[in-house]
Amino acid sequence: MINGKRIAVVFPAYNAEKTLEATVRELPDLVDIRILVDDHSSDRTLEVAHRLGLQVFVHDRNYGYGRNQQTCYREALAAGADVVIMVHPDYQYTPLLVTAMASMVAYGVYDVVLGSRIIGGTALRGGMPLYKYVANRLLTAFENLFLGVKLSEYHTGYRAFSREVLTRLPLRENSDDFVFDNEMLAQCVYFGFRIGEVSCPTKYFEEASSINFRRSVKYGLGVLGVTLQFALQRAGIVHNPIFSEKGKTLEADGEMYYRERRVPPRRSASERRSPLS
Repeated sequence: MINGKRIAVVFPAYNAEKTLEATVRELPDLVDIRILVDDHSSDRTLEVAHRLGLQVFVHDRNYGYGRNQQTCYREALAAGADVVIMVHPDYQYTPLLVTAMASMVAYGVYDVVLGSRIIGGTALRGGMPLYKYVANRLLTAFENLFLGVKLSEYHTGYRAFSREVLTRLPLRENSDDFVFDNEMLAQCVYFGFRIGEVSCPTKYFEEASSINFRRSVKYGLGVLGVTLQFALQRAGIVHNPIFSEKGKTLEADGEMYYRERRVPPRRSASERRSPLS
């Protein structure tokens, strides 16, 4: 808890068994709520999450990164969180910055805080592929121009949000895919929320999740599309539900496509014994 605000960390997970424990071990003690949402993984992510004491929710099939975030935020709000920080469970971003990011929101300095890989100039040294770095800089410049703000990047997966942001934005209108990240930031700008950034070192390694070149191209085209939709919406030429006050929010959504996965109770030695023994 910070400044009387309950802090939640959410992990949108898919096949994260190799890196989840290292990520969770770096979380500060001030975190009140720890939630992992599993997007139908095929590895031991659920087993590791239960062993680490996380509250776990499981999708009934693989829906995608954007839908995973929606589930994360909905359950964090239901648990009473005032500040929600998304941390990828692939250990690409250090959870040691959770305290700084949560504090900036909890004390009302910003509504949204991003962990930027660009500030500090460590992205390439941390292993970011050159083509991704170049695409990041070009897309960010394009977005800053049309959104009318000045951020160092829009494509980080390390983010902190106030409760108001998550309850007010029409997040159920957004994509289930990776472009959800960009849609959400465009919505934050459109709805007038204050966005801050902190420098965040990043690590690229074999176990860290990263989309391939084909999906990166698809994501880049999606970013351009969202940015142009924002500009047309602001000009009054189109009316897109992702920028509408009447759009579907997380709390208004009644679709159930996941369930909580509780740790099964341990049986006693007598219960484990075969009735024929």
